[in-house]
Amino acid sequence: MSAGQTARSTRTASEARALAAERLIGQLLIGVTYVSVGLLAIGVVLMVADSISPTSGGPPLDLSTLGAQLVALEPAAFLWLGMLAVVAAPIGRVIVAAVAYARESDWLMLAISIGILVVITIGVISSVTLTA
Repeated sequence: MSAGQTARSTRTASEARALAAERLIGQLLIGVTYVSVGLLAIGVVLMVADSISPTSGGPPLDLSTLGAQLVALEPAAFLWLGMLAVVAAPIGRVIVAAVAYARESDWLMLAISIGILVVITIGVISSVTLTA
């Protein structure tokens, strides 16, 4: 096998892995979108059933009681889970991309992905600290 053929087969395998990673990312985003829309829809239906006005405001997010609220079929739990899923979708996309870049040994893009995750983490920590 010549050097050109080896480079082409390596590039083809690399392109196939990149395509598989993009497909996985797409499926992840589609799945999380369906889950979040479903959770939000359930929350809205439960609000209507409980005669709660959507403009009346809502309870703050309390992760420690979210499970109990979910079991009690409280609308706020479904709405908060739907919102958390919406926020988690792009974060999950960056994580999957980072794993794909690590597998491809694309260190620059891996570093950029990690940098994005660090910025997101700082933002989440600062917002939790400010509201606590």
